Amino acid sequence: MTMHGTLVDVYGVGLLYAGKSGIGKSEIALDLVERGHRLVADDVVKIIRKAPDLIVGTGSELLGHHMEVRGIGIIDIEKLFGIRSIRLQKRIEVEVHLTPWSDDLEYERLGIEDTTTTILGVSIPQVNVPISPGKNITVISEVIAMNHMLKVYGENSALEFSRRLSERMHRQEMTEDYLESDYE
Repeated sequence: MTMHGTLVDVYGVGLLYAGKSGIGKSEIALDLVERGHRLVADDVVKIIRKAPDLIVGTGSELLGHHMEVRGIGIIDIEKLFGIRSIRLQKRIEVEVHLTPWSDDLEYERLGIEDTTTTILGVSIPQVNVPISPGKNITVISEVIAMNHMLKVYGENSALEFSRRLSERMHRQEMTEDYLESDYE
């Protein structure tokens, strides 16, 4: 299948950016490439299911590693940044869904509940990122990639924090109960 989006290799993790046209997918990818990450595809991502739990994205032959940057026009990432700035294909591991910020919506703040999306029958994590002026989505993208790798290796920072907080609250409650029942 093909999908409107942008695929970037960030610290070895395939991040697929999705969202409405003009939300900033290409600009985020351009900033990531400038920071040393690798562009796989922009605008049109061809997705192939290679195994029951594996999807891989590539760019279209026509577009190659070209990118449209509004206000500038079409640029060639490989020629601008060199061969190390591109990849021909990459496993898609996380979808980063970009949406405009809305005061009327509630956003995930703890990261305890995992959201997933399904592409070609393969379920992958989905991170919903609200876009607002001044928000550094490039750094957030790097954190998404690193946090994904921690989860792959069995470390879930949000769950660990929640567990520690619950333990502390339980100890505090037990101490208060003890002190309240201690009459002298």
